[in-house]
Amino acid sequence: MMPTGLTNAMRPTTYTLIAMLMLGGGLGGCVNISAPDKPIQINLNINVTQEVVYRLDNEAKSLIQQNPGIF
Repeated sequence: MMPTGLTNAMRPTTYTLIAMLMLGGGLGGCVNISAPDKPIQINLNINVTQEVVYRLDNEAKSLIQQNPGIF
């Protein structure tokens, strides 16, 4: 046997170990997992706005005004 550093007075008896196992076994929990009755719904209210800013230099602006049929 390997030395544990415990003296004979500190070592638990067989009866103590059995009692600890019996008490510890009753403390174990039970986990139940079940699927929900209704489907999961995720409502996302998303508001997307886009702002387009354009600038024309004076030369391009005058070219468009002179030739309105280009575009």
